Amino acid sequence: MKLIDTSHLRGDVFGGLTAGIVALPLALAFGEASGAGPIAGLWGAVFVGFFAALFGGTKTQVSGPTGPMVVVFAGVFSSLSGEPALVFASVILAGIFQILFGVFRFGQYIRLVPYPVISGFMSGIGCIIIALQLSRLFGHEPEASGTIPALAAIPGAIANPNIAALSIGLVTLGVIFTWPKKLGKYVPGALAALIIGTLLSLALKGAPILGDIPTGLPSFVVPAFSQSTFFVVVEAAFILAILGAIDSLLTSLVADNMTRDRHNSNRELIGQGIGNTVAGFFGAIPGAGATMRTVVNIRSGGKTNISGMLHSIILVVIILIAAPLASQIPHAVLAGILVKVGYDILDIAYLKRAHKGPRWDLALMALVLGLTVFVDLITAVGVGVVLAALAFVKKMADDQLVAFGEAQPRVTTPEERDLLSASEGRVTMFDFGGPLSFGAAADLGHRVRERVKDHTSAIVLDFSRVPFIDVSAARAVETIACDAKQSGKRVYISGMTDEIREVLSGLNADHCIEDNTRYENRIDALRDAAKWVKSDDASEANAIASPGSTYSAGAGTS
Repeated sequence: MKLIDTSHLRGDVFGGLTAGIVALPLALAFGEASGAGPIAGLWGAVFVGFFAALFGGTKTQVSGPTGPMVVVFAGVFSSLSGEPALVFASVILAGIFQILFGVFRFGQYIRLVPYPVISGFMSGIGCIIIALQLSRLFGHEPEASGTIPALAAIPGAIANPNIAALSIGLVTLGVIFTWPKKLGKYVPGALAALIIGTLLSLALKGAPILGDIPTGLPSFVVPAFSQSTFFVVVEAAFILAILGAIDSLLTSLVADNMTRDRHNSNRELIGQGIGNTVAGFFGAIPGAGATMRTVVNIRSGGKTNISGMLHSIILVVIILIAAPLASQIPHAVLAGILVKVGYDILDIAYLKRAHKGPRWDLALMALVLGLTVFVDLITAVGVGVVLAALAFVKKMADDQLVAFGEAQPRVTTPEERDLLSASEGRVTMFDFGGPLSFGAAADLGHRVRERVKDHTSAIVLDFSRVPFIDVSAARAVETIACDAKQSGKRVYISGMTDEIREVLSGLNADHCIEDNTRYENRIDALRDAAKWVKSDDASEANAIASPGSTYSAGAGTS
C-alpha cells in the first residue's frame, strides 16, 4: 500500500473535513475525562490520527482518543499522580509495544479474542464512562478517581444538584440522542450538542466551565521513571497497548465491511504504535482506531489515508485559532456527550438477544463485564480469554469422545462389516474422527479400556481422519498400545499420516506397536487382524464370541 494515494482526493477531503468536525467535541470531552485536560485530547487526536493514517494498514481508518483508551488512561493518570514524565512514559512505551506487536506479526492473534469477551469488556467500559460522568451532569466532580468512588458520589450529586449544570446537561443529552439523521449529514449530533449547550450556558450562569485552555504548539515531554514506578509504568503501557490494538483492529474490521477492502492488521498496529509514541512525547493522550469517526469518514467519501491525515490537520487549525472559544464550554456539556459515547459502546444488540444464545457465552460476557467495571480491564480480558479457551478445549474433547458407544458404528463397506462379524467380537475397531488433543487425552485410554472386552484379541486404531496429534494424546496412544500388549492383545494401526508417525516415533510412544501391524488403510488392517485372531497365536487370548464392534471417537461424521 502506498503511503500517499491521491486518486480519490475529492472524497478524501470531504471525509477528512467531516471526521475532523466530529472529532472536535469528542477529543475535548475525552481529554477532560482523562485528567490531562481538553488540549491533551485534541493533540491526541492530531498525533495519533495523523501518524496512524500515514503508516497504518487500514486505508479509511480515522484514529484518535476513544472511550476505552480514555478509561484506562484516566486510571493511569490518577495512579501516577498526574506526573507528566511518568504518565506519558507509559504512553510512549505503549506505542513501542504496539510497534513490536506489528513487527512480530501478533495482529492475527489479537483478533482471536472471543466475541463474548470483547462484548463484555466493551460494555463494561461503556458502563464506566457513564458512571464517571453522571456526577458531572449534576454539576459535581467526584472527589476520588475510579468507578466505585464515582458510583458512590452519584447519590450526593443527585441530592444537591447545580441547577444550571443539570439543565445544560439534560439539554445536551436531549440534543445528542434525538438529533435527526438528516441533519447529522451536515452537522454531527455531538457538535450540535456542544454548540447548543455552550450557548445555553451563556444564559444560565453558574455551571462549571473548562476555563483557560493553552494555545500554540504542545511542549515536548521527557519520559522518566524510577525504580519504584517502573512496574507500574510497564503494566499501564501493556494494558494501553493491548486495548488499543484490540480497539483498532475491531474498527478495521468495521471499515473492511463497509468498503469491501481488507486491512493489514500488523501494519495497522505499527501505525497505531507510531502515533501513540509521538503523542506521548508531546503530552497528548493515547488513541486507537475510532469507529464512529471512521464510519463518518467512509460515508462522507473518504477512501484513502489522506482523509485520516486531513482530519488531524483540520484539528490543528482549530487548536491554533479557536482554542480560546473552547474555554467557555461547560463540564456538563462534555459529560452529556460522553454519556452518549458510553451508551454507544454498550453492546445493546447482543444484550437484547443474549438469552437466546448459548448460556455459557452470556455468563462469560457478564463475568467479563463485572470484572471490567469492578476490578480492571487486563484481569477481565485475561480471565475471559482463559475461560473461553478452556471451554473450547472441553467442547472439542467432548466431541472427540462423544461417539464412543453413542454414535452409529462407522463401517463404510460390506467387507468391513463381514470381517468384524466373522471375528465374533475378537476384533474391536476404534475410529478417531478428528484431532486428538490434550483435552481428549485424559479420557482416551479409559474409554478404550471400557470398550475392549476380555475376549478381544485384536484392536484396530484407525487414524485416517486424524489431522494432527499433540504430546498428551501421543502418550494416551502409547498407554492404549502398551496396556493391550500386556494383556495379550495385538494393536493394529491404520491411516496414520507421516506427521502423526513422526510425533509418535519422536517421543518413542510407538514402542508397543509392532512394525508389521501398521497399514496405510484400515481394510488391510482389519483383514490382518481377522486373520490373526483365528491363528494359533491368538487362540489363548479369547474364546467367547460376540458381534464385532466399531467405536467412533471424534467430531467427524460418516
